[in-house]
Amino acid sequence: MNKKALTSGAFFAMLAVVLGAFGAHALKEKLPAEMLQAFETGVRYQFYHSFALLVSGIIYQAFPNKNLKLAITFFIIGIGLFSGSLYVMALLSMNGMSIGQAGIITPIGGLFFILGWVLMLLGVVKKNS
Repeated sequence: MNKKALTSGAFFAMLAVVLGAFGAHALKEKLPAEMLQAFETGVRYQFYHSFALLVSGIIYQAFPNKNLKLAITFFIIGIGLFSGSLYVMALLSMNGMSIGQAGIITPIGGLFFILGWVLMLLGVVKKNS
């Protein structure tokens, strides 16, 4: 088992529940529909990748290798960049602000998610890497 993946996965899942409730109750009336949807997308992808971290932490026992360790790191970075940027974007919109060109952070976070999945696949296929 990989403690970093398990603790990160549990933490990010808990945080996703908190943020999801915050979005559904506190932000529902304050955000335009498209920004509320962006916030909800951040929560949804945070949940998906929290589960990916938990699975990674469990399968690490059978497949302890650098690809799986790197996948764990990429999932964590992806949550921060992808979901985090969507949260910031939505919250700034309440005050008529935007993150402007920093919006490129969101797809970069998505790329980290994709690479995390690729690395997880490689980590399982190439057991002794």
